Amino acid sequence: MQIVCLDLEGVLVPEIWIEFSNRTGIPELSKTTRDEPDYDKLMRGRIAILNREGLGLPDIRKVIEGMQPLEGAREFLEWLRSYSQVVILSDTYYEFAEPLMRQLGWPTLFCHELVADESGRVRDYRLRLRDQKRESVKAFRKLKFHTVAAGDSYNDTTMLAEAHAGILFRPPENVATEFPQYPVANTYEELRAEIVAASRVR
Repeated sequence: MQIVCLDLEGVLVPEIWIEFSNRTGIPELSKTTRDEPDYDKLMRGRIAILNREGLGLPDIRKVIEGMQPLEGAREFLEWLRSYSQVVILSDTYYEFAEPLMRQLGWPTLFCHELVADESGRVRDYRLRLRDQKRESVKAFRKLKFHTVAAGDSYNDTTMLAEAHAGILFRPPENVATEFPQYPVANTYEELRAEIVAASRVR
């Protein structure tokens, strides 16, 4: 049995924080795990900026409602779900994800939770599990799944290392350079070929 683990943002959907940064005109919010590998530092900075600017969960949701998956993502995911078990492992939040999951046909998603007050002001975040991408892949391996993982950022590299096979999808140059052991796919056709090559399904 095989399971393919995919990152969400940058692989199937646009980067939510970059889109939010563009819509609000706050360039500081465009920083992602491609730029800052320390996730707690990244999130604490985001929460501080949101509170400074008087922005909350309703403002972020409004932007997400207007977003769409990356071109070709739904078709790729439909193929992949017919080929293998699939789980999306993301450092996004359930409070963000619903509109995009709906457009992708409700795939299985493991992610985190935001802590917001009654007004929607973001107070904190709650990890489902520390380093949950790696820990999830590790658990799947214990369940005797052949695991293939694909992602684009620093926070994906631990799950790529834990999987039987790891693939970088459209990574920034700094990530591709720092982790040359992983093949790089720049299109869904290339990603499909890399998954098939790493598979034990057929």
